[in-house]
Amino acid sequence: MEKVSQKQKKKQIKLIEKIKKHKKIIVMLLLLCGLIYIIYSVVKLIKNPADTVYVEMGQIEEEETTVGYVIRDEIVLKGENYKNGIEQKKTEGEKVAKGEAIFRYYSNDEEDLVEKIKALDVKIDEAMLAENPLSSDTKVLEEQIDSKINQLYEENNLKIIQNYKQEINNNMAKKAKIAGEQSPSGSYLKKLIDERKEYENKLNSGTEYINATRSGVVSYRVDGYEEILTVDDFSKYNKEFLESLKLKTGQIIPTNTESGKIIDNYYCYIVTTLTSNYAKNVEVGDKIKLRLPNGQEVEATIEYITVEDDNYTITFKIQKGVEELISYRKISFSIIWWSESGLKVPNTALQKEMKNEDEISYVTRTRIGYEDKILVKILKSNEKYSIVTNYTTEELLEIGYSSAEIRNFPNITIYDEILIY
Repeated sequence: MEKVSQKQKKKQIKLIEKIKKHKKIIVMLLLLCGLIYIIYSVVKLIKNPADTVYVEMGQIEEEETTVGYVIRDEIVLKGENYKNGIEQKKTEGEKVAKGEAIFRYYSNDEEDLVEKIKALDVKIDEAMLAENPLSSDTKVLEEQIDSKINQLYEENNLKIIQNYKQEINNNMAKKAKIAGEQSPSGSYLKKLIDERKEYENKLNSGTEYINATRSGVVSYRVDGYEEILTVDDFSKYNKEFLESLKLKTGQIIPTNTESGKIIDNYYCYIVTTLTSNYAKNVEVGDKIKLRLPNGQEVEATIEYITVEDDNYTITFKIQKGVEELISYRKISFSIIWWSESGLKVPNTALQKEMKNEDEISYVTRTRIGYEDKILVKILKSNEKYSIVTNYTTEELLEIGYSSAEIRNFPNITIYDEILIY
């Protein structure tokens, strides 16, 4: 048994040594494969150092994304009966003229009065049918009332719904008046009509209408910042002031149930604090493009600049996209400092050479295995791309090239295939 055991141990030892030997061979093979791949890659890079791309027409721009505060010319309208709640006569975002009714406050006990009028309408209808058959006039009014009621169920627009309701009430009043005139004096129907008129007068006398004090756009998104973020003095806006407002970016202003406001929809302002070099070099009156949160690009004019240390608080004035910003106080937006269109090439395709004291850019064009060096003038560049054009003969002469050299210079054109490194 001991001999068998020793033989087994020897076999196990030999097997372990064999496995170790195989592992070493595998590791060496892997290292050799890796070395061969590296050598192959280097050789390939030496033979073909670059990929190629085609020159194309395009646009590049330099933009800076930041947060800004929306400042509007707005007037808050609030009546005495603001605790009663409001009924909108003009919907959110609707344009109004000066003097138009925007909304009204519900009168005291309005709910009770409305219920009493509804109950009387039912009694009046019953009394009219019992005392007088429907005349041709009342039949027409009845059909109009039924038609509008049916349309109400299919309508979602608040303004149209309010108009339908008003038409229904007017037609019901006309119907009751016709029936009352046809009834004998002192009849039960006439008594009901008089009672309804009395309730209606109470309802109307207690109602407070709020009219537009100027033309503009109606909004019920009143948050209390209308008296803080004003257009009368831009010098008060700086980084500390804006941050002290503690506003959340992109938060929608909630609808107010006590007041409304009129907004000048022809323009508004966006104020932001920046530290970039572009912000340091702009001036009041400069024209710049902004990209709003909805992706719309709008023209903007720099209205005011406040400088404190390295902080530049800039006020932009815009005249398009104003109504898109009514729901916001603080937004994320982009400033497009510049944009350029033309022949677009990757920066990795651009190489440099010195001519006298000038650094000249060029690209390498490849055609059917031949390569040409093309001098290019860079118009604008961002991190990835450049817009380039050809030098004029006069520009090349000024740089120091001879007329003979210039005659042999090729021009860059769209769809040229160029090397990138």
